[in-house]
This record gives sequence, structure tokens and C-alpha cells, in this order.
Amino acid sequence: MNNKINVKVCGMTREVDVTQALSLGADYVGFIVYPKSPRALELEEAAELSAAVPEGKCVIVDVEPDPADLKRYREAGFDRFQIHTNPFIEEQKLADYSKSVSRDRLWLAPRLAPSDPFPERFFKYAETILIDTYSKDKIGGTGHTGDFVRFAKLKDQFPEITWVLAGGLNATNIADALKKSTASVVDVNSGVESAPGVKDPEKLKEFFERRTSNV
Repeated sequence: MNNKINVKVCGMTREVDVTQALSLGADYVGFIVYPKSPRALELEEAAELSAAVPEGKCVIVDVEPDPADLKRYREAGFDRFQIHTNPFIEEQKLADYSKSVSRDRLWLAPRLAPSDPFPERFFKYAETILIDTYSKDKIGGTGHTGDFVRFAKLKDQFPEITWVLAGGLNATNIADALKKSTASVVDVNSGVESAPGVKDPEKLKEFFERRTSNV
């Protein structure tokens, strides 16, 4: 049985890449405004690039921003708000994030070490959780695949949550990742690039051709 897999293409920095991703059927397009990312954009640049993205598909990505920044992102026209954070973030900050943009539009991405228990309190504030590969030195965008089995267990244990699989995905490993993780939403970035922020047309096309699960 073939099941359509929703794809978010993240780390966009060029109009040509946004156009191609949309033409291939991207369900979400991501723009990073975290200054330390090699794909970082100023908010004005991200807003300009996102102007061509259909409503509902535009995701802005940051790391533990001030809650006031989320208001700015919302006013700039973004639809989804992907926030990377440590799992021990203050409860009030999570509440402020959720209140600023609403629970159904907030994507939380806790930075979990393999030994860390999942912070179930996050479910109170966001309907979507993104799981990226853990790194001591990077917040996200490690380029390495993660624990697919753990992802599948979380997805099975909490089916009311939308789970997004990220971390080192590319055309070569996506079939195995889907089989082991049972993910229905995936986030691809460095695996379809020729350089940070520069998407490779052939890699991107091949990834979309292989986004159908046969499990």
C-alpha cells in the first residue's frame, strides 16, 4: 500500500530552490532565521522569499527566540513556527510561544540526547513535534540520521501528535528511514544540497520521487 509522505524542504536561501520545491510538491517550505545557522536569513529576506509560498506551507525556523519575535514572524506572514529548544526550557516560555502563534501552528523541536526522556509536557503547547538528530555541538542540521526506532515508538505511543522526522535524510536513505520510523512527515535539508543553502536540483527531484512509502 502506497502512502503519501509529506515533505518539508528546509534551509531555503534562493528563489529558484523555493520554486523547484513547490513544483515537485513540497508540503512545507522552511526558512531559517537563527543567526548561527549557515543557512540563516534576515527576517526581511525570509519574508521576501516566502512570498511565493502558498498559504499554510510557510515555516520559519529559530532557536529559543524571545516570544515577542514570534509576533514579528507572524506579522511577516509565516504560517508555521518551528522552534528548536532544550527539553528543560521554562514552562512559561513554552506557554508564551503557544499563546503567541497558537498550538496548532507551533512546531517544537526538543534537542534530545539518546538518554533523555521525552518531555511530554511539550504536548500541551504544540500539536507538532519535530525530532532531529542529537549533536553536542549543533542545535539541528547535523546531516546525520537519528534513532528511527525511537521515533516510531513515540509516534505509536502518542498518535494524536503530528511527528516530523528530520536529520540526514536524502534520496539514498529515505526508503529505509520511512520503513523503520513509520514517519508520515519528513524534513529534508542538507541531504538535497550541493552547499549549505544551495539545493541540488537532481538530488531534490530524486528525493521527491522516493517519498512514497511501501510499508
